[in-house]
Parts: sequence; structure tokens; C-alpha cells
Amino acid sequence: MCRIFAQLDPHIYASETRSVRLGGHATSIRLENAFWNVLEEIAAEQDVTLGRFLTTLYDEMLEMRGEVTNFASLLRCACLTYMGNVRGEPAARRALAETAARDFAAVPAT
Repeated sequence: MCRIFAQLDPHIYASETRSVRLGGHATSIRLENAFWNVLEEIAAEQDVTLGRFLTTLYDEMLEMRGEVTNFASLLRCACLTYMGNVRGEPAARRALAETAARDFAAVPAT
């Protein structure tokens, strides 16, 4: 059973640090390449750049919670949620696309 996981290409679980601008501040986020790939897929499905997707998510968290703690962990969990509940589920993908179209239209591009 573990061979399925042990044989993964090391590039998939290698970490990559990317510079982003969140809340008007330059920062960096370190995630495994597999998570960056999923985040890029989510952003592409919403027809926005990865930067805009991350900024919007960050801003929504600030609005909802008043602070954003451990944004990298939030991103990993968002990827798992997307993969488990949205990817491969046509109704969920449509609902996400409709919500994203409305939400991204309300937020000016940065």
C-alpha cells in the first residue's frame, strides 16, 4: 500500500516559496508543488490569476474573521476541500464558478 505514496515523484512534494502581495504587503508563501498546482487550477477555473485568487481569499478571510492566521495551512486545506468536494463534481464546479464570477466581478483587479 505505501508504495503508492513512496513512489511519488520528489518534485510533487518539494516545497516552493513564492512571493505574493496580500493586503498591500509583500510576503512569501511556502507550499509543496502539488498544492501550488491545485491552487493554479482553482484560479484558472475562475478565470483569474493566482495572485488575484490569493488576494481575494486573504481579503475575504480578513473580512470574515478579522485576521488571517496560518494562511499557508488555509491554502492546503482549501486545496483538499476543492479536490474532495469540487473537482469531478459538475454541480459543485458550476456553483463555485457562479459564486466566483459574482465575487470576482465585485472586486477590482489588482
